Amino acid sequence: MANSSSGIAVDDQCKLKFLELKSKRNYRYIVFKIDDITKQVAVEKLGNHNETYEDFANSLPANECRYAVFDYDFTTDENCHKSKIFFIAWSPDTSRVRTKMVYASSKDRFKRELDGIQVELQATDPSEMSLDTIKSRAL
Repeated sequence: MANSSSGIAVDDQCKLKFLELKSKRNYRYIVFKIDDITKQVAVEKLGNHNETYEDFANSLPANECRYAVFDYDFTTDENCHKSKIFFIAWSPDTSRVRTKMVYASSKDRFKRELDGIQVELQATDPSEMSLDTIKSRAL
């Protein structure tokens, strides 16, 4: 079903791969891209479970918008192992204005399709989604 404000639909693979990340922990992260031709959000890249946050950050293009989810594992001060699923709306300042508008107007609709997101980040440059930022938002 297309988003009425942006006309963007969501490919079923997006939900399926997200469920695998959430329940089976098959992936460390997923990068999603809005396909200009099909006008729908599709899976662009799957990061396997042993990839790092740096691998994830490097998988985002420097000049193009993307949506992404990252499964962040951490240990609390009480020595409990936990994980939180982050939704990141990556919208670099250097990307095209029209592209930024399409991603911004489609974000909430797409995010609702991914049931289980615990933290949301909006980032326009790498410093806004640094590992320190992720760590501080996870607690």
